[in-house]
Amino acid sequence: MQRLKIGLFIDTFFPMIDGVIMVVDNYAKRLNKIADVTVFCPKPNDKNYKGDFSYKVVRCKKLKVYHYDYSLPLPKLDKKFKKALKEANLDIVHVHSPATIGMFGIKYAKKHNIPCVVTLHSQFKKDILKMTHIKWLTNLVTKRIMNRFNTCDEAWAVNAEIKNLFESSEYNLKIPCRVVENATDLQFLPNVEQNREEIKNKFGISQDEHIFLFTGRINVMKNILFIVDALKIVKDKGIKFKMLFVGSGQDENKLKAYVEQNGLTNNVVMVGRVEDRSLLAKIYSASELFLFPSLYDANSLVQIEAASQKTPAIFLEGARTAGNVTNNVNGIISKNDASSYAEEIVSILSDKQRYEMLCENAYRDLYINWDMVTKEVYEMYQKLIEKNNLPKQ
Repeated sequence: MQRLKIGLFIDTFFPMIDGVIMVVDNYAKRLNKIADVTVFCPKPNDKNYKGDFSYKVVRCKKLKVYHYDYSLPLPKLDKKFKKALKEANLDIVHVHSPATIGMFGIKYAKKHNIPCVVTLHSQFKKDILKMTHIKWLTNLVTKRIMNRFNTCDEAWAVNAEIKNLFESSEYNLKIPCRVVENATDLQFLPNVEQNREEIKNKFGISQDEHIFLFTGRINVMKNILFIVDALKIVKDKGIKFKMLFVGSGQDENKLKAYVEQNGLTNNVVMVGRVEDRSLLAKIYSASELFLFPSLYDANSLVQIEAASQKTPAIFLEGARTAGNVTNNVNGIISKNDASSYAEEIVSILSDKQRYEMLCENAYRDLYINWDMVTKEVYEMYQKLIEKNNLPKQ
């Protein structure tokens, strides 16, 4: 049987790290064992960066967007990129982002009459509004993106909440949509106390301090300043802790200044990016609570990573990313104010039985690995290709 030729299209890629990049990388690594996978993405900022990938990567020129985490890829202006895409002879296109490379992938699929899938990873309308600060322009750009998305064969939403959002009048998704959940490559690490001891030694955490964790882009859109507000209240209640912020982003200095302003400098460790997955797993394992009050994320990988190490998370009411979380069963959903969030932290720490129940249920209900997901993804690709090859009615 001939191997499928799969094209994954994304407007950011390594060495930058975010949730969508990790999704594409995990798809590509596993699918490439049974198919020929090419990731179409922009060039890195570091010209010396090569990357070591088990799948093919085709990169295009890009334009740096200052004061923003991301750049603008320019596939139309890159002859080598267009030539490589033309010669790829793809059987299916899977788009993972709504900007220029994503649109280029959709155009290729339509031109060559092959199936096209788009994954709805984020509430990108919020990104556009943050960039433009103009509501009518945001609505116009969003409408144009959705018009293009609505020419695809199928949309995949990362949870039911995102499916409902995109099918509402806010986005007006018209094509068939199914839920395909994200996952993680992390596996549960035993010896939790040993992991905790190692992490405490590494980051200078005393034995009587609790460990709290946030991982992800250091961006105010992730509600990171809200975490500081809540932790100020927790500290005032006499709770000893260290808060680990793992990740990098455009608002690192803003976060550091806010931490200092609230007198939490000795309580916060800015860890930076952690590319060593085994170390990251140990950080999750050592942490007692994962603090994730983001109202921006759709279905963040980091909450699944936390669940893989039986680390329960605290979300906010109205968070799309908490769509598959049941309050007080496999996670906590707090009211959207710092006092309530702080109270949830204190309450969980004081109830060992409840805490242990949340740990076990988070692992039972929210942890899923990429091997399971990509097996289903490959089968769905095959069905779309078979359907596309049927005689037209």
